[in-house]
Amino acid sequence: MSELVTKSVTQKQQKIEKRTVVERIGGSAILPTGVALLVLVVTAVYAQVQNSDKYSLKSPSGIAFSDFRGYEDWSVVSSARTDEVLKVIVANPKMINAYKAGVPGNSQIFPDGSMIVKLQWKPKKSTEAQFAVDVPDVFSQAFVMEKDSTRFPKTGGWGYAVFNYDAASDKFTADPKSLSDCGNACHTVVKAKDYIFHPYQKR
Repeated sequence: MSELVTKSVTQKQQKIEKRTVVERIGGSAILPTGVALLVLVVTAVYAQVQNSDKYSLKSPSGIAFSDFRGYEDWSVVSSARTDEVLKVIVANPKMINAYKAGVPGNSQIFPDGSMIVKLQWKPKKSTEAQFAVDVPDVFSQAFVMEKDSTRFPKTGGWGYAVFNYDAASDKFTADPKSLSDCGNACHTVVKAKDYIFHPYQKR
């Protein structure tokens, strides 16, 4: 009888030990996975906060940066360079489609909903290229235009705004002087091209 009791107790102890080992292994496997998942969630939330921070901005004239959400991935129209700034001009799909249909060279104008953004960087000399070339250094500004004939009838249907970027704080701000910025005043010289300087460059 005592042998049966001893055997039963021993079997129970073995089961408990096996369960403990499995729990330890499972716990050690779950912990790194849980930590990795937590890091991914925190990173995603941080990115959303950064974007919501940027996209909560409005210019003095009431143009919302959120109107241009996703501009980071829009197609390139053209590029330009001054002595101080490198510029890449991008446009939303509606405007790109209009360009490809021949606007404004076909005497048509861009449809409402067209949006274009001029992204600006301070340049620097490349230290890696085998030839002399300027490359983007610090991002500085997003100059935006959106077509809405109802909202902007006095400026050819186009609204203009400037959003400045400060690299030190990693923050965008609406330019308080964008009302007097070279917006419509400069673009009137290309009124015949629906106020747009840059054609869709051949590629």
